[in-house]
Order: sequence, then structure tokens, then C-alpha cells
Amino acid sequence: MTAALAFAAALAAAPGPPSPPLPPSPAASTTPVISAALTDTNVQVKSDFRGARIVLYGAVFDAAARPSDVVILVRGPEQPVRLTRKQRVAGLWLNSRPVVFRGAPGFYRAASNRPLGDIANFGVLRRLGAGVDHLTINAPEEQRTETRYGVRDVVVSRLGSDYFVWRRAVVRLKEKAGLYHEDDEGVRFVDRGLFRAEIALPTGAPTGVYRADILLFQNGVAVSRRIRTLTVEKVGLERALYVWAHERPWSYGLAAMAFAMLAGWAASAAFRRD
Repeated sequence: MTAALAFAAALAAAPGPPSPPLPPSPAASTTPVISAALTDTNVQVKSDFRGARIVLYGAVFDAAARPSDVVILVRGPEQPVRLTRKQRVAGLWLNSRPVVFRGAPGFYRAASNRPLGDIANFGVLRRLGAGVDHLTINAPEEQRTETRYGVRDVVVSRLGSDYFVWRRAVVRLKEKAGLYHEDDEGVRFVDRGLFRAEIALPTGAPTGVYRADILLFQNGVAVSRRIRTLTVEKVGLERALYVWAHERPWSYGLAAMAFAMLAGWAASAAFRRD
């Protein structure tokens, strides 16, 4: 009995197999990591929509506590942009042939904790499309489209140096509409490693899926990245009219024309003098 008890005690005291190590936490990792989230990932556009403000918050995990910068790039769905400009021909001011860019983001926001030029060099910013000056806008291509009614839309290519003039016009118009914006103080560190930023959506923000790139920079290099998405969609009566106009344009056009005629007749009847 004494031998059995001694064997049991020795077995209990013997070390067991080693337990698997716990995965390292982001804070304990030697590689800097950025994490972020949006307070709202779905914006509903109704008749009383007056814009929206979405808060993006996040944290930087770096065991070495190296100096860091955060850049947030929000890009909306791409849309073709058609531009013309006035030119003098034989003493008359006429519209030039249109220039159509195949795709430009319908919405763009660049936010950072300090000026982008102080965070990274020109090449890095251009490669990432960080900032309005480095924003990728698809160049125009040459095509000639003819409808059944003979109306032609000419897309001019090979603009040469004029390309930058037209590109600046696209950016200027978008900025005037509040759709393009760059904020060097749009990201604010509220505590050590914790930051927040606001994404302001104007009333004219296009519907669709938006992409937010959250970049962590150290020594001018993007060392970590997170991508979040945001959906802006019409709801209610606006959504029904939008779907009707895009899926059944002929019936929508006829209904709109009939409504306009009815409204005109009603107005004339109301104010008719005997």
C-alpha cells in the first residue's frame, strides 16, 4: 500500500506535456498593426437627407512605440465625367467637343494627422493615390457613339498637355460640389495609439459602395493597412422611383410627361379667369 501511494504521488508531481503557446496579442507583436472600424456601415438616403457624418475610430499596436502617422482614404463609386468648355469661333462663344473621362470617383476624402507631404514622399503618395493631387482618374479614350436618333457623343483622346487642364477641371468641379476634400488635420489621436476621424457625406453623395483605406505610416513607409466598406443607398419612395427610372426608363418618362401635363392643366384651370 505504501509503494502504491508513493507511485501515485510521484505521478501527480511529474510534469505533464507542455500546453500550446497562446497566440501573440497585437500589442505584443513586433510588427506594427493598425485596426479600425466605422460607427455605421450603411447610410440610408431619404427625401429629408441632409448629409451624414460617419465616425471612424481605431488603434495602432506597436510594441516599440515608434512615431506613427495615420492616413485615411475614402473613395466612392466611380462615375463617368463629361466636360465641355467655351471657345471663341468666328467671334462666337461655342462649346468645345466634349471630353469624357471613363471613370472618376464620385466621392473622395483624404484625412491625415498632419500634411501628406510630411508623411511620405511624392512617389509613395502617387502610388497609393493619397491626396487630391495624386487621385487616380481614368484617362479619356477615343470612341464615337451614335444613337438611333443620330446624336453623337465624341470622346477626345490624346489630349497631351491639355489632359492636366481637364483633370484639374474635374477636381475643381467636384471640390465645389463638396465631393472631394483633403484634410491635413482630419485624423486626431485621442490617446496613446487611439485615433478617430469623421467622414462627412454631403447631400449630393452618390449611392453605392464606398471603400475606406486606413494606412499606418512609419518613416515614410506604409507598414500596415485595413480596408472597410460603407454603403449609401436610397430607401422608401426615392428608392422606388430610382429603380423605376433605371429599369423601365420608357414607362418612367411617359409617366413623368403625363404628370407634368396634368399639373399644367390643373394650374391653368385653377387660375383661369372667366
